Amino acid sequence: MGGMDMGGDSGGGKQKSGPLSHKKKRVGIAIDMTPFVDIAFLLLIFFMVTTVFALPQAMELNLPPADAEVEVAESNVIIIYVYDDGEMVFRIGMDGPLEPLTMGEMVPLLKDLIKQNEDLITIVKFDRTTAYHWMVDVVDEFVVQGIKRYSFDAMTRDETAEVKGGA
Repeated sequence: MGGMDMGGDSGGGKQKSGPLSHKKKRVGIAIDMTPFVDIAFLLLIFFMVTTVFALPQAMELNLPPADAEVEVAESNVIIIYVYDDGEMVFRIGMDGPLEPLTMGEMVPLLKDLIKQNEDLITIVKFDRTTAYHWMVDVVDEFVVQGIKRYSFDAMTRDETAEVKGGA
């Protein structure tokens, strides 16, 4: 392991003093660093093996085939419109009345509607100028609350004008 030589007098007798006496030079300390390097590498390997790396966050998208058409009753569809300023409105079906909605009201409303109709599909339409964080907030709420049947789309200019004018 490590060895140390402190030098010094080992005779235990009196030392001579005078003009011809020489003091013994003190020998420096020598520490063998090999065990420390071994321990450092063992710790490095231990931490590399036991560290849990953050897995990349990915969103799974299930896309239907390009030629697929699905018939859905309008009573099974709720459409949520999100404007560029984060303001939200919703309607049930394609021609239902528009009603205002906030982020805090969205999940309880959806959970209540899903209890009433298990086949409910949520379509969230974003204005093309909506900030990205609004979409992320909506997706986060859906994932946290376990809402599984939803779709995202972008509003057309005509649709934006119609919805904003009707709200």
